[in-house]
Amino acid sequence: MANSGNSAASRTRNNSGVKPGVTAKNGQAVHNKILLALPAKECSALLERLEFISLPTHSVLHEADETITFAYFPNEGLASVLNVMSDGKSVEVGLLGTDGFVGTPLVAGYKTSPSRVIMQIAGSAFRITAKELAASIPECPQLTQGMHRFVQELALQSQQVAACNRLHEVEERLARWLLICQDRIGGDVVSLTQEFLAHMLATRRASVTVAAGILQKAGLITYFRGVVKIQDRSKLEEACCECYGMIVRQTMRWQDEARVR
Repeated sequence: MANSGNSAASRTRNNSGVKPGVTAKNGQAVHNKILLALPAKECSALLERLEFISLPTHSVLHEADETITFAYFPNEGLASVLNVMSDGKSVEVGLLGTDGFVGTPLVAGYKTSPSRVIMQIAGSAFRITAKELAASIPECPQLTQGMHRFVQELALQSQQVAACNRLHEVEERLARWLLICQDRIGGDVVSLTQEFLAHMLATRRASVTVAAGILQKAGLITYFRGVVKIQDRSKLEEACCECYGMIVRQTMRWQDEARVR
């Protein structure tokens, strides 16, 4: 098992705080990082077009091969990007929370996606119709840039997860998944069933049981009745394969490059 780079991971988590004082027209505090990074004029104009909604667990934000009706900027919770096979089986290829948005094909002017996106952990989002987003893009250059950058970050994650699922042991993949999840939602508790984790990690339910048992025996997590609690973050990073650290380091490198422009 490879050390994933604790300093980069810690920096990612420390930068996850909410910029104070930004609220939507209904008074709802804004936590989404793409929205928080907008200059005041763009943010104000966009917030007028956004609708705040609650998203229960397993809410489908868009379905594979169907027209994308809305884009979502998550404000709380966690969404999974799933590739769905013809037999109905699916595997997770990306995770996103307040760091990004749902509806990435819309940025390029496309109307459909090959992936399904669902809420894995209940939360909320600011929603905008595809038509209104298209109208906002020419008016909001910083929004457009932020969305393009997130598309790259999500593509990086998908590429690394594909390699990880092929090359690394299930317990390493589980550690990687839990770390990515925690970075996006904060807190130490994640409510998930073994069956759902098996779909996320592209493996069998029995393999998830064994992997969770290995991490629990080592004192890194506790797992009971669909609830995972991270007990030792630093040791979980050490137990993870190299993929988590690679994702974090490249994301931080891009963020540094963006800041010096």
